[in-house]
Amino acid sequence: MRMKWKPLPIVLMLMMGAGMPCRGEASPWPQGIQQVLDHTPWLTFSRGNTLPLYLWPARNPGTLDRAVLIKLLTELDRRGIGLVSSWFPNQVEASLETALPVARLQKELGLMVNIDATSMLYSFFDGSEETAHLDATGKPFFDDTFGSANMGCPFRLEQRIAPMKARLQAVIDVYKKEALPVDFVFADWEVDGPIEWNESWKASQRCTVCLEHLKGAPFEGYQQALRAIRSRLQRVVYAEPMRAAFPKTLVGNYAVYPHDGYRYWYDYFEKYVEGQPARMEGHARYRPWAHEFEDTGYTFAMPVVYPWSWTWNWYDFEQGDYRWFYNGLLVASNAGKHTPAETPIISFVHYHTVDVGLSERLAGPPEKAGKARQMSEFAYRELLWHLLLRGTDTFFLWCTEEENVKEIELLFPVYAASRQFGPFWEKGTPITFEVPKEPGTVISGLRLDRSVLIRRTDFTGNAGPVSIVIEGQEVAVPAHPGETQIITLK
Repeated sequence: MRMKWKPLPIVLMLMMGAGMPCRGEASPWPQGIQQVLDHTPWLTFSRGNTLPLYLWPARNPGTLDRAVLIKLLTELDRRGIGLVSSWFPNQVEASLETALPVARLQKELGLMVNIDATSMLYSFFDGSEETAHLDATGKPFFDDTFGSANMGCPFRLEQRIAPMKARLQAVIDVYKKEALPVDFVFADWEVDGPIEWNESWKASQRCTVCLEHLKGAPFEGYQQALRAIRSRLQRVVYAEPMRAAFPKTLVGNYAVYPHDGYRYWYDYFEKYVEGQPARMEGHARYRPWAHEFEDTGYTFAMPVVYPWSWTWNWYDFEQGDYRWFYNGLLVASNAGKHTPAETPIISFVHYHTVDVGLSERLAGPPEKAGKARQMSEFAYRELLWHLLLRGTDTFFLWCTEEENVKEIELLFPVYAASRQFGPFWEKGTPITFEVPKEPGTVISGLRLDRSVLIRRTDFTGNAGPVSIVIEGQEVAVPAHPGETQIITLK
């Protein structure tokens, strides 16, 4: 299912025309896609059997004629980038008018058909009273502590399954009728469905339906019950229909991945409430997390490695870059260590600090909270390399429109340079998931037979060799700043 790059037939090359629009010239596709093309060159090394790079701006090209669309798909593919089309339930015909031509040509050109199904999953909590909590008098109410989303009773969502599934199935059937595949489908389904955080637990103690189902269970039991429902919703409405229609599809969702039982980050809509379980490190409270991935039916993992602004005050490292690097590597290593080798890891990544309110929750003692300093470009590039060397198969960049250019300019060179080590990405095994507790030397690598692809990053200026044990053998790793090296085992 993972496609190799291959030269296009000469007739298609001729249809591509003389070149792409120059910077400043009007392009037939959205500005974000043009920015991708402007700031990424063709790959020097073939992608081989590895997954393409996914970029938030490289989605939904609009209505294009055949020759122009071939040109676009070809130019993106020569950069190793997959074009994504979105499905919208309230604009099914309009979204299919643009998505289907893309899929037809992706199939014709031997490229992966990539779909964003996010909108198809919103919303289980649709604001109807049938999904609300019920207090002791039978009055419906919602939990409003998740921002704009009104969260209702997790045990009153059964009636939402059939209509949600039906609208997704209708779109799937269109692709099946045309014998079109869906090779990769993701969703960014976050603030909807059962979630145990914020004031959800408190709301459940007022809800007669919740109390009846929970039967006095503590928070841990509440979490397990909600995550089981959440996994079932994703499996029945989304993963199973996709896999039934497209058995080889990669299907997954933002932030759902195997792990060690803890989550080391908070999303923008989440907050810690005193009394809930957590493991402390510095000012960070790592939350126990249910093993939900296994029950979703997903076929790829999607950890989230972002520099959330509150992370800055979780740790006291004087080496500020290491505050970001440490948490990002912790998240990525957690996913890499616990995800089966046959399950791809597609990591959501982002460079710019995600401002979630430093003076608010999770920032440690207010008197010690300080303004986050942006992670350096050096630290971000190094972090990306270490993600790849700890199991990440490819990246999915999320960013705002204003951030497009800088985000692309930082991410793409790492992805492009990494392709020269194709066999390691396809068959290599991570040598370590250790995350140093203090700034120092960080080593990551992939072993392939007796060869090891290694990246060493130093946060304290150490220039001497550092030893690491690989397959029972002590190996001295020399300092090669900014370089990835191959070491041969005895």
